[in-house]
Amino acid sequence: MAMQWTSMVAIYGLFWVLSAFLVMPVGLRTPGDVKGHTVAKGHADSAPVNFRPRVIAARATVLALALFGLYYANYAEQWITVEDLNVFGRPPVQDLGY
Repeated sequence: MAMQWTSMVAIYGLFWVLSAFLVMPVGLRTPGDVKGHTVAKGHADSAPVNFRPRVIAARATVLALALFGLYYANYAEQWITVEDLNVFGRPPVQDLGY
């Protein structure tokens, strides 16, 4: 069973956004972490000193590729299915009397 390419792009995009939020705080330093750095008037004390969006995007891309690769391998090989995640068992069959 093959996945449509549009679905692949959409799912990868979701993984990328999730990955971006996961890697964003990695390596950031606040003014309190850097000696001799003063906070300008009007700036937050918690604002990062070394924000690098290209590094964050690169890290998010690599992590999203790994996560999507695992997702697609599971999709193709069916290692974990919906039935495996059903912890409550099958619902009881109801006789509707038709």
